[in-house]
Amino acid sequence: MEIEELNDLSPLRVFEKSLDGGLGRGNLGVLVSRHGVGKTACLVHLATDKLLRGEHVIHVSFSGNVEHVINWYKEVFREVSEGKSLDDAAVVYNNILSNRVVMNFSQENVTIDKVLSSLETLIKHGSFKADAILFDGYKLTVATPEDVAKIKKFAQDMNLEVWFSVSPVRADVAYDEYGVPSTMGKYAEMIDVLIGLIYNETRDKVVMTVVKSHGSMHKEPMGVNLDPKTMLISN
Repeated sequence: MEIEELNDLSPLRVFEKSLDGGLGRGNLGVLVSRHGVGKTACLVHLATDKLLRGEHVIHVSFSGNVEHVINWYKEVFREVSEGKSLDDAAVVYNNILSNRVVMNFSQENVTIDKVLSSLETLIKHGSFKADAILFDGYKLTVATPEDVAKIKKFAQDMNLEVWFSVSPVRADVAYDEYGVPSTMGKYAEMIDVLIGLIYNETRDKVVMTVVKSHGSMHKEPMGVNLDPKTMLISN
């Protein structure tokens, strides 16, 4: 299969349709759920889809384990390419790596100003014109609204989209039926797309629900789910 055909058949096209065309530049998208539901794999699948379409991605990990993130990219690409018998998969993978940068920060020791400054330096002076940034493991629920506002402004100023994966750090946080923690409320105004993930035991699927999309409170199931075995987005 040619890469163009793979892109056309990707379940990410359905994902984008559920969001009225996707997240879009200058916007913040958030994936929320309890721990262990598959948000990192979901972020990596989103990033891999962009890489396969020739876009540039910066994956910012706050987990302290960059090797774990890199292995996720290898695994996601393997699942995607083998499932559709992509031609010259090894060559394609090596080519897309030049469009991806993985960075690591400690949220406890590095301010969001320093993180954004490093990203700006990479983009403006490192000749890496990113189309999207993924904040993986960033503790959004304990960040300040001012921090999130800075990230939103950065996305707008740099004309790129930003995705977050969010799991609350407190054990006493309440979740609604879509997997959204109560602590997300204070960021509602700044979030453009909010997607809740929750495991449905009867269907054996991780159900993805669009809770908010570009100003509208949808609370509608997406046309895709996460496969609980591969943690990839699937039809």
